[in-house]
Amino acid sequence: MANPQNGIFALGTASHAYLEFDARDGAGEELVGAVAALREPRTTMGGVNLVAGFRPELWRAVAPGHCPAGVSGFAEAVTGVDGYAMPATQHDAVLWLSGSAYDVVFDAARGAIAALSGIAAVAAETSSWPYRHDRDLTGFIDGTENPSLVDAPDIALVPEPGAGAGGTVLLLQRWVHDAAAWEALPVDTQERVMGRTKPDSVELADRPDESHAGSTDQDRFGHIFRRNMPYGTVTDHGTVFVGFSAEQGRLSAMLDSMAGLTTGVRDALTYYTRPVSGAYYFVPSIEALRERSAGGSIASSALASSSREETRSLA
Repeated sequence: MANPQNGIFALGTASHAYLEFDARDGAGEELVGAVAALREPRTTMGGVNLVAGFRPELWRAVAPGHCPAGVSGFAEAVTGVDGYAMPATQHDAVLWLSGSAYDVVFDAARGAIAALSGIAAVAAETSSWPYRHDRDLTGFIDGTENPSLVDAPDIALVPEPGAGAGGTVLLLQRWVHDAAAWEALPVDTQERVMGRTKPDSVELADRPDESHAGSTDQDRFGHIFRRNMPYGTVTDHGTVFVGFSAEQGRLSAMLDSMAGLTTGVRDALTYYTRPVSGAYYFVPSIEALRERSAGGSIASSALASSSREETRSLA
């Protein structure tokens, strides 16, 4: 039986970093092996979860028996009504690190970058943190329809015995909020945009079809497992969308609906937040990663560091 990477379901972590990499010329297969060789670090200040994923076409080329048919990268923007577009910013690999505090995530992230520096360059980096326990920066509860941890694996993971079993398709996007415009709305208008009440996330009885809840109705498009997090600074912030699914079609159908391609009407929330990145990654099972490991942990010395001095030496 193929086992998923543990960090996918590690709820409750307070700090996160998302590192996207592009392989240097001709180093795609080497990058897969090097990422596969990374091990979850352990420091004296607590553990860091490490989840690794790859551009589907790259992973399929390296491990053809471990990738579901038809899964593809975010190669083209999703262009909806009124010229609205969700950009495609696909990269070769992603590392998602999460832990109890940002210092241990910071150290582990620097170690991973140093370990991969000869074969890949950091193409994008985002750090995030929880806001008021389970709310995003609109002030609404995020992930209301998320499955329980008991049910999440059946929704997120490719089932046995198919190619890629134990793996999952990840949609990673960064959405920038227009905080001034959003906060200028009365609460009842915000609730109509979201399709839910603000204090307790109860679905409105007269939920508008174009509301965010209506546009992303999982009973229509299929259920996914979300690990969204707020990111940014006081003046420039938003949401990192982190969505996992056993089937890419659920995720792409949701984006099409939000862009207005399904009904001709855009998701009302897209008038107050806009995507600035978009990529699909296949996150293989632990066993599939081990098969592609570059002969042990090339990053062991970097990731095992538990001191500031050792971390600084990586710079």
